[in-house]
Amino acid sequence: MQFRHELKHEISTQDMIAIRQRLRAIATPDPHAIDGKYLIRSLYFDTPEDKALLEKQSGISRRQKFRIRYYNSDKSVIHLEKKSKVAGLGTKVSASLTETEAQKIVEGDIAWMKDRHEDLIRELYSKMVSERLGPKTIVDYNREPFIYGPGNVRVTLDYNIRSGLNCIDFLNTECITVPAAFGVCIMEVKWDNFLPEIIRDAVQLPHARTGSFSKYEACRLPVIQARQI
Repeated sequence: MQFRHELKHEISTQDMIAIRQRLRAIATPDPHAIDGKYLIRSLYFDTPEDKALLEKQSGISRRQKFRIRYYNSDKSVIHLEKKSKVAGLGTKVSASLTETEAQKIVEGDIAWMKDRHEDLIRELYSKMVSERLGPKTIVDYNREPFIYGPGNVRVTLDYNIRSGLNCIDFLNTECITVPAAFGVCIMEVKWDNFLPEIIRDAVQLPHARTGSFSKYEACRLPVIQARQI
């Protein structure tokens, strides 16, 4: 399992435009992107007690989150993913799901998962049974990804974050979502053993500080706040 360095910055739209121009001059757009970007739809999981959300808000250094994801409304390629964070380093493991399998998970039909050969699918099944982990909300956003060979660098610019609130019908591309974190853009920089100086300079912003913005948290907050009213 390869852990990678990760830096995350909350930036303005103006900052994003400037960084985009710098990156276009030195890095390569992700070849899987369409016109340099793609739409990401994720379905995040949590416990009834919101364990993942509370660990994020408390700044727990070692934590995990599960999600199902597809790109550009293309449901022929769906991935179950587990992201792990340990003291600022991150890693991700994934397993493929069919559209039917993803829908079964959404509907709570999970008995079949325990017999799959993929460790990740069996792990999610175990947590859905033992910890009552379940689908929580849809998170949509646009991403512009750039790659740079030395250091295996990946820089992503995420924006137009939208929340499905309590909706978990994430295979329904007509599902209504609402803006979350209006006007916020997120820049993530990931690399292996070293971050080249040319990339460090390109993403440098004198007024930006490293943060831990969570799109999942931003999309859950409206629901939590509504409960408190």
